[in-house]
Amino acid sequence: MATSLLLLLDDIAAVLDDVAVLTKVAAKKTAGVLGDDLALNAQQVSGVKAERELPVVWAVCKGSIVNKLILVPAALAIGTWLPWLVTPLLMVGGAFLCFEGCEKLAHKFLHKEAAEASKAQHVEAVIDPAIDVVAMEKEKIKGAVRTDFILSAEIIAITLGTVQGQNFTTQLAVLAGIAAIMTVGVYGLVAGIVKLDDAGLYLSQRANAGARALGRGILAAAPWLMKGLSIAGTAAMFLVGGGILVHGVPAVGHAVEAWAQNAGGLLGTLGSMAANAVVGIVAGAIVLAVVELVKKMLKKG
Repeated sequence: MATSLLLLLDDIAAVLDDVAVLTKVAAKKTAGVLGDDLALNAQQVSGVKAERELPVVWAVCKGSIVNKLILVPAALAIGTWLPWLVTPLLMVGGAFLCFEGCEKLAHKFLHKEAAEASKAQHVEAVIDPAIDVVAMEKEKIKGAVRTDFILSAEIIAITLGTVQGQNFTTQLAVLAGIAAIMTVGVYGLVAGIVKLDDAGLYLSQRANAGARALGRGILAAAPWLMKGLSIAGTAAMFLVGGGILVHGVPAVGHAVEAWAQNAGGLLGTLGSMAANAVVGIVAGAIVLAVVELVKKMLKKG
């Protein structure tokens, strides 16, 4: 009996050790996507009333949890019975991210008047207490949750590739661990970023001169940080989406990787990112053109 118990404990320890090692490997591989996830979500949940910022972040976080509850079992099922389906699904998600990036740029630069009117309407809604801001936030939350689903799907797929060939228990533990770390980490940071201005205001009103100076610095930097995150969020759509598309076509993916390895160092890294971005922009523009054409045809019909 004692020997059996010791063997069981040894097996459990071995599994936990495998889970810890594989989780570290998966976390390293998905670190870049996590950064993009942070930038995109911080940008998408910004621009609401101060008292609504954390509720909006929490609403998106809950949507993200639901996404993970769908994606982790789906990934396990696909990895077990339909492994060939992983790449096509990622390609669709990548193309959609590129489309969203192009649509955002087109709306900003090609429909500038409409974009300005929408922005003015949003500012008016935030200021006017008579307008139901919560109702207006629903679209923002829906968009953030949708983007989270695509980025989460890529992270889960990368993690699934890391644990491919392991037993079911190890796969489940690593996937669940990465999903939990990603959700808590990303939305914890997003909550901190959107409340930076409040922290700056609080510090700027303290009696201590150093605290006041720090508070003023935070208040001055916060708008630039949010603007930077907005730009980074849009760039992330092309980098992540383009990266998915590039690696989804083995010949292209291997060619880019080979060039990056030959170039080496910073040049190789920047060249690989540039290739992903170019593919993402071109793919997004094609999908956007097709979508607009279909819209026009439906209107005429």
